[in-house]
Parts: sequence; C-alpha cells; structure tokens
Amino acid sequence: MLVPDEEYERAVFAEVNFEPSFAGNCHFIECAFDHSTFVENGLRKSRFTDSELRETRFVATDLAETGWQDTSLTGCALSGVQLFSAALRRVVFRDCKLDSVNFRDATLIDVTFDNCLARDVDFGTARLTRVTFDGCTLTRADFTKATMKQVDLRGAALDITAGYEALSGATIDNLQLIALAPRMAQHLGITVEERSRPG
Repeated sequence: MLVPDEEYERAVFAEVNFEPSFAGNCHFIECAFDHSTFVENGLRKSRFTDSELRETRFVATDLAETGWQDTSLTGCALSGVQLFSAALRRVVFRDCKLDSVNFRDATLIDVTFDNCLARDVDFGTARLTRVTFDGCTLTRADFTKATMKQVDLRGAALDITAGYEALSGATIDNLQLIALAPRMAQHLGITVEERSRPG
C-alpha cells in the first residue's frame, strides 16, 4: 500500500493491485509500474518524474493536481480518471485507452498522444502547448475554452462535440477539415443548403 507524502525513488511495482486508499502528495522518481492496477485510489498532488508505466490501469482514480515530467505511459488504460489541474511536461501516452478522463484546467506542454483511443475526454479550459495526437481516435472530445499553441491534430480521427473555437491554435489537414465542417458550421450558426435552381 502506498503511503501519503512519501517519496519513492527507483521503486518497481510489478503486477501490483493497489487497494482503494488515499496516498496523496507522493513523489515517484525514476519508478516503474508494470501490469499494475489502481482502482478508486487517491493520488492527488502526487508527482511522477522520469518514470515509466506499462500496461497499468487507472479506474476512478483521483490524479487531480498531479505533476508529470519526463514520464511515459505505454499500453495503459485510464477510465473515469480525474486529471483536472494537473501539469504534464514531456509526457508520452503510447497505445493507451482513455475513457472519460477529465483534463479540465490542466497544463500540457510537449505532450505526445501516439496511437491512443480517447473517448469522452474533457480538455475544457486546459492549456495545450506543442501537443500531438498522431494516429489517435478522439470520440466526443470536449475542448471548451481550451487554449492551444502549436497543437498538431493531423493524423487523428476527430469527433469534437464542443470547443471548436479552441482549434484556432491547432493544425489539421484537409480531410479533417472536411469531416469537421458540418459541426463547425452548426456551432457557428451557419446554415448550409443548396440553392434551388429555377425550373
């Protein structure tokens, strides 16, 4: 069991099922999590530095206000996870599944989402700088009042439900623009219909 306010350095957690508990304000330095599971754990304000997580599951876990730096998550699954007000810098999500993850008001700098499946992910009021989504599928993504700078959405399958105005700081390709056009027009109150020709 993790202990609140504890510093873990070069610890390896392999095939560990963490029991529901509160262990906030921990600092994980050069740690490894492999095939482990967090269910209803409270890790608020914890920090992950130079760490690696592989095939690890987070279910209904409180990761709000956490700090992530130079850390990678590979083949991980996050479901019903709270990451609001978190700070992520130089973090890689690779082959991950994110379901109902709350990134509201989070700060993401130099973050890579590579070949990830993201459903009902909330980026509302988040600040994204140099973030990429190569090969990702975003379903019902919410970018309401998010701020984007040098965000690259090319190569992603996009289904955005809200926050089209935030895309002003993003790069998309022509096919994505065509796919997004109907909802963008609806969001802007534009009526699109063919003009009938006189008979």
